[in-house]
Amino acid sequence: MTGYETIIYEKKNKIVVVTLNRPRVLNIYNLRMRDELYEVLGAVKEDREIRVVILKGAGEKAFCAGADLSEFLSAPSPTGARRSRWLRDVWGRFLSVPQPVIAALHGYVLGSGIEMSLCCDIRIATEDAQFGLPEMALGIISAAGATQTGPRAIGPGRALDLLLTGRRINAQEALQMKLINRIVPRERLFPEAESLAYKIAGWDQRTVQAIKQAVSRGLDLPLEEGLKLESRLASS
Repeated sequence: MTGYETIIYEKKNKIVVVTLNRPRVLNIYNLRMRDELYEVLGAVKEDREIRVVILKGAGEKAFCAGADLSEFLSAPSPTGARRSRWLRDVWGRFLSVPQPVIAALHGYVLGSGIEMSLCCDIRIATEDAQFGLPEMALGIISAAGATQTGPRAIGPGRALDLLLTGRRINAQEALQMKLINRIVPRERLFPEAESLAYKIAGWDQRTVQAIKQAVSRGLDLPLEEGLKLESRLASS
């Protein structure tokens, strides 16, 4: 798959690497990136050869430093412009991908960058990564899922701390919060993500995808119903 302006798509040995590719503007998320991610994730979802996805950012400074406010908060009105951001449900696409998705995070991981990473299954970050949800300072809600995925990942108290204060945290605090799974040196970020991807790709894929489904769907169910879901998936 080629011809993208804001992302790079690479498929090799049952692994797909999707790179956010706007490094000059810290890989901020714009309408073009929304459309291209929507297309790519749809293709990934239907491709049975793909076993694991890695999502990363180009350049040295950022995974993704948020949304492109020149598009999302401009004419005809902030409300109308922000509505256009969600006409294609990229976040729903992320969550519907049956393959495990690994986020490789470095530098600035802000706003939509955090929200995108929270739609992934495993998050690896560099020692210099900085995390934050700055929307409060703009008088807008974090509307790309953080109010829902955040509490599920780190608990409501920690999520509200980030959402309501807009403060930034470093990788160590993000690890303590369980916002990320592990910290690695910068030079080890992609090798670590790739090694993990190939390890997961080596397992039986029906089992891998059943585990992901049991965890993701089970979070929204009472424990008794979650156990029934696990049993059904185990016997299928």
